[in-house]
Amino acid sequence: MTSGGGKSVLGMRERIRKLNRDAERVGGKYVLYWAQMNRRVHMNHALQYAVHSANRLGLPLLVYEGLTCTYKKANDRMHTFILENVPDMAERLKERGIGYHFYLRRRMQDANDVLYQLAADAAAVVTDDYPTFIAAHHNATVPPKIGVAYYAVDSSCIVPMSKHEKRNYGAYTIRPRITKMLPDYLKPFDEERVVHRWKGAVPAPISPETIPELVASCEIDHSIPASTSFRGGQKEAERHLDQFLENRLRRYAKDRNEPSCHATSNMSPYLHFGMISTLEIALKAKEHAEKHGYMVGEYLEELIVRRELAFNFAHFTPNADSLSVLPDWCLATMREHAQDKRDPVYTAEQFETAATHDPLWNAAQQELLLRGKIHGYYRMYWGKKIIEWSPTYEQALEIMIDLHDRYALDGRDPNTYANILWCFGLHDRPWGTRPVFGLLRWMSFEGMKRKSDINAYIGEIAYLQRTGKDVAEP
Repeated sequence: MTSGGGKSVLGMRERIRKLNRDAERVGGKYVLYWAQMNRRVHMNHALQYAVHSANRLGLPLLVYEGLTCTYKKANDRMHTFILENVPDMAERLKERGIGYHFYLRRRMQDANDVLYQLAADAAAVVTDDYPTFIAAHHNATVPPKIGVAYYAVDSSCIVPMSKHEKRNYGAYTIRPRITKMLPDYLKPFDEERVVHRWKGAVPAPISPETIPELVASCEIDHSIPASTSFRGGQKEAERHLDQFLENRLRRYAKDRNEPSCHATSNMSPYLHFGMISTLEIALKAKEHAEKHGYMVGEYLEELIVRRELAFNFAHFTPNADSLSVLPDWCLATMREHAQDKRDPVYTAEQFETAATHDPLWNAAQQELLLRGKIHGYYRMYWGKKIIEWSPTYEQALEIMIDLHDRYALDGRDPNTYANILWCFGLHDRPWGTRPVFGLLRWMSFEGMKRKSDINAYIGEIAYLQRTGKDVAEP
């Protein structure tokens, strides 16, 4: 079912999908918001719809967030980043009179039905509408079993995903649509306050000091440590944003493709885990740029147009991690060049351990291993070379997705799949023919050397690898 269940006072009916036929429960004790992907309190449309629903029904609001040991390739890096946000959530929800039930499922044999237990006393369940990873799976499987009205709310995009009727095949097609609709959505919304404050019991809050011990106690992969450069949490997201606005935004248009200049925002991990919204970032960037006379168009292009192109792709493409969803010209050129000789050819282990002949590629992989993300410009090169040095296109795709799943704090995201498949021609155009790539765009070491300071980047990553510390920014 795709209707929103009544006109929302927040003016966001187009963000809401009712995913089952169950009615709201008469006699429910609270409205339950299941925070799957948007782990924040400010500018969260899903949370605000839950607040509105609770007020409409004369009930308090309870937020449930779970972290299980069973998600695909669960490891210390992902667990730590998520847990570092929990104290922020607890503090901010308590200030607003909202209950917060966080459950850490440490071992396989631990209970896995907390959501259903809480839903049994709920008048309605509200959650995040998200087109990939575990939220997409949950939103397809949980609603028929929950026994109460289940609403999914899009709080990931500035222009709601539902405003696009079909999949767009490039930025050039979605850009005019977003540009036309953006004035209606790129503005603050009133954050409704709960009328009935939460007075029930909730689990004891997690303190920052206990997080390493909690992570160590979980039945997950302990071989992948926390990021050297990024800490989770809404406060950390806001700190990174302030740093970007004050020190980098003015340089973004000129230096964004030069990693050693540190002109990008570093917001992708926080956006993926929903610790900050694109709406907040866009509004603050626009306000800061107008105040100081900067041009902000290039940044908003990446933040809104390119990001929402990826969400549009994932929203309309069930198998967003498959080569089969590529345009026909991509599939045709790969079929034609499938038997082309690859030289060198590396194993998955060699890629993972950054053991290639290419110092730039190795540095990009080391950045992923250490920081948990790769600078966007060099990540394109990283992906292109995996295609060039893998036995098949299918193995290249598998390697890229696997490395993102395990190491990238911004992985398993619509942008992840769109960016990886861009290496295979998604949202791109045919280029000149060459071995292995056919008509797919090719990137070379010499080209990267001409266009950016690769030695500065390689040196910076070597310093990070040696010391575990980032160099001072310019």
